[in-house]
Amino acid sequence: MSVNTALSSSPTPQGAWPTAARLIARWLDRRERIDGLLDTLPRTLAGPERARCQHLVLGVVRHFGRIEAALTKLVSHPPRFSTRAVLFVAGFELIDAAGDEDDGRVAKIVHHAVEQTKSLASPAEARLVNAVVRKLAAPLSQPAPTLNVSPDELGEYFSHPAWLVRNWLAQFGPESTRALLEWNQRPAPVYARWRPSPEKPSDGTTASVVETANPPDFLKPTEWSGVWEVESGRWSQVEPFLKTGRIYLQDPSTRTPVDLLAPQPGESIIDLCAAPGGKSLFIADTMKTGRLVAVDLPIDPDHPGPRIDRLKENLSRITGVEVALVQADLLQNMAMILRTHRLPESYDAVLLDAPCSNTGVMRHRIDVKWRLQPGDFKKHPQQQLSLLHAAARLVTPGGRLVYSTCSIDADENEGVVKSFLASKAGGPFTLEKTVLSHPWATGHDGAGAFLLRRTG
Repeated sequence: MSVNTALSSSPTPQGAWPTAARLIARWLDRRERIDGLLDTLPRTLAGPERARCQHLVLGVVRHFGRIEAALTKLVSHPPRFSTRAVLFVAGFELIDAAGDEDDGRVAKIVHHAVEQTKSLASPAEARLVNAVVRKLAAPLSQPAPTLNVSPDELGEYFSHPAWLVRNWLAQFGPESTRALLEWNQRPAPVYARWRPSPEKPSDGTTASVVETANPPDFLKPTEWSGVWEVESGRWSQVEPFLKTGRIYLQDPSTRTPVDLLAPQPGESIIDLCAAPGGKSLFIADTMKTGRLVAVDLPIDPDHPGPRIDRLKENLSRITGVEVALVQADLLQNMAMILRTHRLPESYDAVLLDAPCSNTGVMRHRIDVKWRLQPGDFKKHPQQQLSLLHAAARLVTPGGRLVYSTCSIDADENEGVVKSFLASKAGGPFTLEKTVLSHPWATGHDGAGAFLLRRTG
């Protein structure tokens, strides 16, 4: 039964828990992207209730494999999506409550799930939920397996596909793979960059917010220069600074390619695959004067999304730098496209932050692991190499080209760069520096970044 049919007979339930269950029912049925799914949260769900709902939804998807494995052993015939969603949300609550000293915590979770099922599904299904959730507590309270277990067991407990665990075991070994799996299962802190003050406040913004010289107290210093951690529970204080552009939420790993690029005042720089624009904004803040061209694919009318809108918004926050946005396919004739826009055909510095598997950012993009397929690790490098060849044509003699991904897999990083340097297009380039970020070692998202120089 479709989730729409399953839930349409009941009034729309209010509050964090039932809203989370409805979203999980949709995800189980359609496997929508989680960021898009959370964008559908009603505006009436605000503050702590909204945060609680997001916590439940993200928790279920993060631990989906472990909960599903436990449920499969307890339920021979999966119930309809509305009831399954209740079981998954209750299952995550049991995981979330592990180590809680409240002896009655399990009973409270069971009772609450049963009561919610009566309105989300039916009284008859509430009896099933009562029986299953009581039995679910034991398998979900088991400790993590030791290192000497099969990839299937590691994948089940840490909720990753077994084939992906095998890939990582072959690349990184058992200890690093275990550390990576544990890393991906922990909710990510929120990091931010404190930006220079714009010349004048945005419409409707008080000057006091814009002109504050120092970061506010709710931004905690980190081990990474220029990166701050946003303390939890401070969203109402963060929001005004987000609106003025003083704060930009950004993981420390995203600074690496821009640091390698080392933008200089007065340079001409092009950022390829630029959306949503965080790196373009950082480039402009670093160079302060010069020209910045941001390139990304045009909006697909069949699959519209917010990426270009977010890119335009970020570019609008840039001051002091001449900015141009080009919506085009890099694999087409970029020289002709740039001429059409009356823009240079070559640049002092080129950034290519290529589309990739996202294996380095699974702590943030928690549903990626359920969408990846083994064939992606052949498909992505082919596309990345084509993009790198196209990017190389835009580098002026003596100029810099940074290739980066948010992947931790060698095929998408070292493998692509090695193939490029061995090709005719890569002949004029030398590799000057490589930075690989492995989350369990660096303490932030994973990434690969490579600085290439075009010889005169």
